[in-house]
Amino acid sequence: MTPQISIITPSYNQGQFIDRTIKSVLAQNVLGMEYLVIDGDSTDDTMAILKQYGNQFYWISEKDRGHSHAINKGIILSTAPVIGWLNSDDIYYPGALNSILAYLDSHPDIDVVYGNANHIDADDNFIEKYPTEDWDWERLKNTCYISQPATFIRRHVFDRFGLMDMQLKQSMDYEFWLRIGKSGVRFAHIPYLLAATRLHSNAFTISSRVACHKAVNDITRHHLGATPDAWIFNYAHAVADTRGVRRSDCMRYAVTVSVLSWYAALRWNKKISGNVLWTTAGWLAANARNVVRKKFSR
Repeated sequence: MTPQISIITPSYNQGQFIDRTIKSVLAQNVLGMEYLVIDGDSTDDTMAILKQYGNQFYWISEKDRGHSHAINKGIILSTAPVIGWLNSDDIYYPGALNSILAYLDSHPDIDVVYGNANHIDADDNFIEKYPTEDWDWERLKNTCYISQPATFIRRHVFDRFGLMDMQLKQSMDYEFWLRIGKSGVRFAHIPYLLAATRLHSNAFTISSRVACHKAVNDITRHHLGATPDAWIFNYAHAVADTRGVRRSDCMRYAVTVSVLSWYAALRWNKKISGNVLWTTAGWLAANARNVVRKKFSR
């Protein structure tokens, strides 16, 4: 049977989680599903887990050039007209792939479809809903509301706009959404819970928070000509939190985030926008008033 959908799992040293990822894919019961695990020569128990599955799916384990390279290898090796990738610590929920295929079959004009997703912890416990929103190009400039594991792409999009940017170590999915979104690729959101992203100590979004925000600022400047103020503020908050500045120390936190916002605006946009100045001035004034109020209320 000709594959209808190809799922790619890029993998490296996620033996703690990859068996749950694989099981969630195989449990989809989709006729014509092609599954490929592209491992980067893991040194943990990943290989032993993959071997347990025999020939139930295609897998390869060899050194590569990182996460984006593994995804690209999988895309090139795959053959189906619809492609999704599921990281080796994430999962699909039951019925996800059949929902996607049914939607794309009835909406041939849609190039990319994405659904809802959750954040879960290392033990599969629910943390929170991913903040998914309906498609809006202007809104995408200011926040990434598309959950990567809950997103599926027609092959012709890759054929036309290229694969993942292998120069990026973080936020390569957001770069891809911006790259194709600004070119008029047609996105659609369906209100179904499709996948979960696992948040744990080794996840990029946890272990490399500041690096992720730096990458986003570089990406937005490249694709949009300037980094939106929303991402400038996000970067400033991430750096302040990483430096251990306590949010409970309101005045110090406001000063730190304000200074970092000015620095980030100058670094990525070569100027401080009126909005950044107005917003940070509001933070500083509000916290200064609180300091004075507390001093005279004693």
